[in-house]
Formats: sequence, structure tokens, C-alpha cells
Amino acid sequence: MTQKVKIKSALISVFDKSGLDEIAKKLDQLGVVIYSTGGTQTLLESLGIQVEAVEVLTGFPSIFGGRVKTLHPKVFGGILQRRSLPSDQKEAVDHEIPAIDLVIVDLYPFEETLKSTDDESSIIEKIDIGGISLIRAAAKNFNDVWTISSKDQYSDCLIQLEANQGVIDRGIRQRYAAQAFAQSAHYDSAIYGYFNQSAQLDELRVSSSGGKTLRYGENPHQVAQFVGDLDGLFTQLHGKELSYNNLLDVDAAVSLMQDFLEEEPTIAILKHNNACGLACRPILSQAWENALAGDPTSAFGGVLISNREVDEATAEKMHKLFFEVVIAPSYSSKALEILQQKKNRVILEQLKFDLPNKMLRTALNGYLVQDRDVLSEDESVLSTSTNKAPSTEEIVDLLFANKLVKHTKSNTIVLAKGRQLLASGTGQTSRVDALQQAIEKARKFDFDLEGAVMASDAFFPFPDCVEIAFKAGIRAVIQPGGSIKDQESIDFCDAHQMSMVMTGTRHFKH
Repeated sequence: MTQKVKIKSALISVFDKSGLDEIAKKLDQLGVVIYSTGGTQTLLESLGIQVEAVEVLTGFPSIFGGRVKTLHPKVFGGILQRRSLPSDQKEAVDHEIPAIDLVIVDLYPFEETLKSTDDESSIIEKIDIGGISLIRAAAKNFNDVWTISSKDQYSDCLIQLEANQGVIDRGIRQRYAAQAFAQSAHYDSAIYGYFNQSAQLDELRVSSSGGKTLRYGENPHQVAQFVGDLDGLFTQLHGKELSYNNLLDVDAAVSLMQDFLEEEPTIAILKHNNACGLACRPILSQAWENALAGDPTSAFGGVLISNREVDEATAEKMHKLFFEVVIAPSYSSKALEILQQKKNRVILEQLKFDLPNKMLRTALNGYLVQDRDVLSEDESVLSTSTNKAPSTEEIVDLLFANKLVKHTKSNTIVLAKGRQLLASGTGQTSRVDALQQAIEKARKFDFDLEGAVMASDAFFPFPDCVEIAFKAGIRAVIQPGGSIKDQESIDFCDAHQMSMVMTGTRHFKH
């Protein structure tokens, strides 16, 4: 087992050449023999660094438009030969294969190409073969070889070279090898995902980078991590690190607001993944006041999200409430100044991004995978089931409530009026319980339910819900339909001058 390796030779072949010059110059200063290819070779030579072309080493040119250039026994033999094994060393001498101690290789930008084009040939050509093979070979032989597989490692790489004059400890090489295999796994997962769009194999390959350890999970005794690129979603302008529970609420908030991006100024307040306040108004500060009125008790310690820039007037009102996180596309300078007065308050500026179209959760000893629920009904899909049709104002509120019920834990009932959440019954084992909970909450905060609308995330198995709703003052209902007893609910509505529309789409959220 080799504890320390003196870097005497290196293979450098990278797609992204930014930041490479300092490392290359240091290797040159240390007297390291450098092998290289193509554009990398050209760059190094322009820096005055002596380079030996891989084609000279292999005695074979780059062919097939660069598809084959490093795939040769003299390259892979140089990497994979075991320095401590006499038989390997004899073969290396016999075949004139020099040892390669350091491999600096990155991968073609496959994921970036996917984001920029739909052209299949361009995508296919960004599937790296030689690079991934070099990285895996060097990582496998970490006992003798050091692998640099990303430009993100360059700064640390330079530190190691300077601190130890090119002598690299085994522990460092092993850590870099682990990072190399992590990168390889991530890369292959992305390629699999592309091909499986059409293949539709019942296989799961998920990979994400940029993980960080959280303070704890849902509870202090649970260890937790977040693995993903939060920096691609938000710019954190202020506050403490996000916790596990914060991240769950932020996820719920962002998903909810996706359905209200095109509405008038809208603010939602979430607690335990459910909205406890939501309102659309011409002015953002009004939206805040009406959202908070929905449940000022539950709003304490919640997560806030806006679909518009937070202005000074709104920030002044928000500031009076203790909350954990606020999310918005932007903040005025005065608003930011106000909100930053609380040291730990997390202020997130939401960037433009697309949420993943697949959702994943653990179940038993495996995973459940499904499409994200992106359906958001509009007036064109509504089917009036009753003799009485809802008014124009009621249709607006029904669609508002239906968007909200989609993002609330099942079983759920949402009561709304004037594009304001009055109350919701969430996560109940019966729909009647959900409705009664919603009615009780609405009355607790002095809302008049006369003329309010009711939304249900699934059908009514019995007419009891519409009966209870009618007694509370509700006169318009939206639901998916599909119960064998739909007609009983319709009949009750007809007998009591209520309107009911059906969407044909259930929005369970367990």
C-alpha cells in the first residue's frame, strides 16, 4: 500500500479550461512530465509549458472526430499499472508504457447541453467516453494515482501541490477518488434519465450534487442532509441556515405559488406544508393583510411567499409578525432594510427555474416515483352539474380555491371568498371532518361564510358535505366528481339553489 506518491507525470485533457493555467504552471515548476490532447495541449503550449502529445505516446492519431484519442493501452496502462506489483512493472517495461501519476480530466457538459438544445446529435456527442473512462481508471488505482475530475477541485489541488511539493498523501488520493466516482455516478444518471424518457424502464437512477449537512432533521435526534443546488433556486439575502423543516415548507410554498405566478399580487403563508393564509389583491400590502387574516395564529413562525417584489409598505406589515422565512422574486431596498432587522430571519430571493417534473419519496424499502401534478384547471374544463350555474364572481373564487386545495394535505376542504382563503380543513381522515374543521376555523376568525365557495380535493362519497356547507352559508362548490353517488350531492344542490361544478381531475396530496 503506497502511502505517498510523488507526482512525476500527468495526463491533462479537459473540456472546460478555465482555471487550469495555475495548476499547469505549478506542475511544470515541479518538473512533471505532462501528456495532453487537442485544445488542452494548445493552451498549455501557449503558456510556455512543454507538453508531450498523447498521439506521440500512443503512436496513434485522434480519430472519428475526436471520439477516440485517449482510448489506448499505453494511456490506460500508464494509469492502471500497480507500482508495487513486480509483474505489472515488468509488463510496463516490456510494452514501453510510462507510469501516469496524475489525471486531470473533466467531462463533456452533458446536462448543460440538455438544457440548451433538443437536437439529438448534439446531445449524443456530449456523452463522454474517454474522459469518464480515464476518471474511473485513475480513481480505481488511487493507491498510485491522483484524480482531479472537476475544476471545483483546482484550488485545493494547488494547495496540496504547493504544500507538499508534489508529494500527495494516500488519504487525499482516496478522497479525490470518492469524488470522482460520485461525479461518474451523477453523469451516468443524467444520461440514463435522457434515454429513459423514451425507453420507460422501471428503474430509478437519481443523483444530485452539492449536498450539505443540516443541523438536524425533523427532530433534533435525527441526522439530516440536503443534497441539491439551492443556489440555483434562491439567493439568500439574510438570515440563518435553512433547517430540514424550513426546506419542506419552502418547497411547499414554491410549489403553491407556481399556480399563482400570473395572478394579481398574491401572498401565501404556510405552516407545516399547508397554506394557512392566501389572498390575491391589486396591492401587495392588501394581499398581506388578507392572507394574514385567514389564520393569524398559525401564521406565527411560518413561511411567507410573494409573487411580486416586496415593497416597503408590505415589509413594514410583515415585520410585525414573527416568521421563519420570506420568499419573493425581489425586494425594494427599504423593504430589505426593514426585514433584515431580525437577525435570524431568512430572506430568499427566488430565481427563475423549472421544478423537476418527477417527484420522489421513500416507501418501505424502496421509492415511489410519479409525475409532478402540474394540472391547474381553468374555466374551460369546468362542467356545471347543477341546474344553477355559478356566477362570474363565484367561478373566480372556485378556481382560486381549487388551486389551493391541490397544494393542501388530503383529505382537504378549502373555503374561500373574494380570492381569499377563509379556512381549510387539512389532512383529515374523513371529508366531513375536514369540512367541519374549516367551518370552525372560519368562524373562529369571524369570517362570514355567506356566499363563500367550497373546494374539495376529491369527490364527495355522500351528500353530507354539501348539506353541511349549505347550512354554513356556502352556495357554490367545486369538486372532481367521479363518485357513484354524485347524483345525490347534485340533487341536494338543486333542491337548495346551490351550484356545483366538476373538474374531472382529482388532486390528492398525501
